[in-house]
Amino acid sequence: MPLPLPLLRRPRGARAATALLTGALLLITAQPAPAGADSPAARSAPASAARSTAALSAPAAAAPSAVQVNQLGYLPDGPKRATVVSASTTTLPWQLRDADGQTAASGTTTVRGADAASGQSTHLVDFSPYQGTGSGYTLTVDGRTSHPFDIRADLYAGLRADAMSFFYQQRSGIPIEAALAGAAHARPAGHLGVAPNRGDTAVPCASGVCDYERDVRGGWYDAGDQGKYVVNGGLAVWQLVNSFERAKRAGHADGLGDSTLRVPERGNGIPDVLDEARWELEFLMRMQIPEGKSRAGMAFHKVHDAAWTGLPTRPEQDAEPRELHAASTAATLNLAAAAAQCARVYAPYDAAFAARCLDSARRAWAAARANPDVLAPASDSTGGGAYDDGQVGDEFYWAATELYATTGEAPYRDAVTSSPYHTASDVFTPRGFSWQDTGPLGRIALATVPNGLPAADLARVRASVVSAADARLTTMSGQGYAVPLPSDGYVWGSNGQVANNGTVLAVAYELTEEQRYRAGALETLDYLLGRNALGQSYVTGYGERTSQNQHHRFWAHQYDASLPNPPAGSIAGGANSGLQDPVAQEKLPGCAPAACYVDDIGSYSTNEVAINWNAPLAWLAAFAAERG
Repeated sequence: MPLPLPLLRRPRGARAATALLTGALLLITAQPAPAGADSPAARSAPASAARSTAALSAPAAAAPSAVQVNQLGYLPDGPKRATVVSASTTTLPWQLRDADGQTAASGTTTVRGADAASGQSTHLVDFSPYQGTGSGYTLTVDGRTSHPFDIRADLYAGLRADAMSFFYQQRSGIPIEAALAGAAHARPAGHLGVAPNRGDTAVPCASGVCDYERDVRGGWYDAGDQGKYVVNGGLAVWQLVNSFERAKRAGHADGLGDSTLRVPERGNGIPDVLDEARWELEFLMRMQIPEGKSRAGMAFHKVHDAAWTGLPTRPEQDAEPRELHAASTAATLNLAAAAAQCARVYAPYDAAFAARCLDSARRAWAAARANPDVLAPASDSTGGGAYDDGQVGDEFYWAATELYATTGEAPYRDAVTSSPYHTASDVFTPRGFSWQDTGPLGRIALATVPNGLPAADLARVRASVVSAADARLTTMSGQGYAVPLPSDGYVWGSNGQVANNGTVLAVAYELTEEQRYRAGALETLDYLLGRNALGQSYVTGYGERTSQNQHHRFWAHQYDASLPNPPAGSIAGGANSGLQDPVAQEKLPGCAPAACYVDDIGSYSTNEVAINWNAPLAWLAAFAAERG
């Protein structure tokens, strides 16, 4: 299991449990697929092909000199900075060249020196004043040349769509259509009870939990496994809906509007991002215990297989029985928060659905108040992650803020203002918020959604968000790669933490209109897209050197040549100094924290995908795309 961490209470428990049961499989590069999982031809793929693919995923050594850039590119009116790895103690000349090799701009580096997270000696190049546009630019410093990149206003339009398409392709209970996802990524619906699949339409509880079955079809598969977890789903769906709500306030909702994304509901008069989020919201409400049952109104914590499946296992060929796991206060409050937000944001588009969401949110809040300390145990990790959480005061605060922002009602206001999270000075931690630390979501909601808080209290809440953004900028300014994460923050899912902190910077920009916060949010994307210690774009399909072998049971080309790699726009978990899987332990001994990453399907602790990591990527991509 992952080791406990100080600030972020726990890493992704789901991934650690996968390790315990499939670790031996993951170490074998040419392991055949489980019986029935794939075609006979796929199961007999030659070992040499698998070894060849695995060789491509060897980790990058820290270069003695390199020029690391955002491999997608830069916005004409945004920051344009790069990091140079060099031991030189004096400035170095740099040249920005266009696709024809002509010098477009030049200057000298700024010596940054030792970078604690990467273990490298660094210089900075700042070519922000250059306002030209085009493709195929390169940056040359001290005889080394960067990967090519673009400078253009519509730079992030494709990533906005692809990062959102990730969620459609993680849908459970619906066929993934070739017309929307491409032929390689099309597949039948998973977990609808078509043999050998047991399905999610009539799922019994795990032993001792309940004596009835529930229809819990739909929703998003959580990550590389096919479990569905309410606490992770609540965070991820909140971020997608929040992305639209922010864009609407900014006057840029058209970028996520109807017929802008690749979803089957396009053309129905409802913004596509809300169509996608609804697929998860419907599932979350199905997880609510019905009236007349014990603990009615609470939400089951999760649904997943009774035993871990190996890699690869296509969703529709998963033969394991499914089980509902005991309700938890944390899951119930996630439902309350997400459903309350739904009631507010969906009201102009589908009043009936909005009303359903609000009813569900109210019942969940009441049930959580009646059952305030029903905690998911850390030991419940067979077949799926535990997603345990030892304290839920932050979830109470988050749910209360969303209910208050939507209804304006006094009981919810009182729950907000009486919460210690409302006045805590450290609600924003350096490592960013997560499914375990949701207090910041409440602050963001109160800071941005009109509500009835007294003016002084509202000013304090907004100032706390801006102060958190200032702290992230200070962290970035002290590093060679300008990452909004401390050097000890490279834990399981570090890219998700980086992206979450980037969204805090973007919210500060909305509140203040100060360009330094926008610049910080954009430089967060620089890190994720290649300006990092490995020169690795962590987003599939975006950059010259991108992740492509993320840990996933269907997107498993490295293990089975008949299966696809992850689709474009999927973000890897990222550098993790914990080395909590056998592949990372074998390939990354002695790595600097920011270099503890390997693009290998077996490295679930550095290279898995997850809905709560793609959600802030999609949020940031939508924010960046608005500027074009």
